[in-house]
Amino acid sequence: MPGPGPHTMYALGSGLGLMRLSDGRFSPHHCIVYAINAFLGPDLGSFSEWLTSTLGVAQSLGSVIMEAIHHPFYYILILGLPFSVLYSWVSRVLLQKGILNSVSGVPLTRRQCLLLVSAGSLSHFFLDHLFEENGHSSVYSWILSTGWWKSRASVNPDAVVVVGFLCTCLFGGFIYINRVKPVKSIGKQSSQSMKLILIIASLYCLWCASQIYWRNPPQPAVGEEADLGVLVFLAIYFFLPHSLCISSMNPKDHLDTKEQLPL
Repeated sequence: MPGPGPHTMYALGSGLGLMRLSDGRFSPHHCIVYAINAFLGPDLGSFSEWLTSTLGVAQSLGSVIMEAIHHPFYYILILGLPFSVLYSWVSRVLLQKGILNSVSGVPLTRRQCLLLVSAGSLSHFFLDHLFEENGHSSVYSWILSTGWWKSRASVNPDAVVVVGFLCTCLFGGFIYINRVKPVKSIGKQSSQSMKLILIIASLYCLWCASQIYWRNPPQPAVGEEADLGVLVFLAIYFFLPHSLCISSMNPKDHLDTKEQLPL
């Protein structure tokens, strides 16, 4: 299982990339809250279990806390709101005391903190599911199972047709949306492109699920490729947390107001 170092470096590295690309809309305050919850967040459950077992008291309580908190979604549901209030207050104090810089000059709101808490929890399990239990975690085993067969899996003609059609639609639709036009909005094109990806990804997962779970007998959806497991895993534990981070960015008007203030 990854320790504090990988969790923290992964979150801070991702946060720094967003901070650079957003010109400060994703601030050091965002990075800190995101990284703390990616590192310490769900592991509060593991720490509680370790502490109670070490002290030899309330071990059953420690196990209950472990089961409740060391979870990508339970952590958010149980501690998301109180932590968002705490982190928003800490952000305000750090800014007022001049301890931590913020390009916008405003502290994080509770909504922003809740998004970052959620992103940190999911990013934590992005590493945990891949690199714990000697590669035999339940999630990782499920991912591999969507492409594993007792004998060599054949590539069926219908799979070639369906996958080829979906991938062609994805490339063709992307080119059409981002075609050269006299007047074009980058924001609108990005939004339309994202909708296209989500639609194609949903249809792709639907195809894979129909072949693996609904067909009797089941047959490989895309040969020996674990496409269903990989797509679902990346959607939940990679793209979703980064989308939450992007959603937590400060509005652009905050930066404009900051730039107009007299020195």
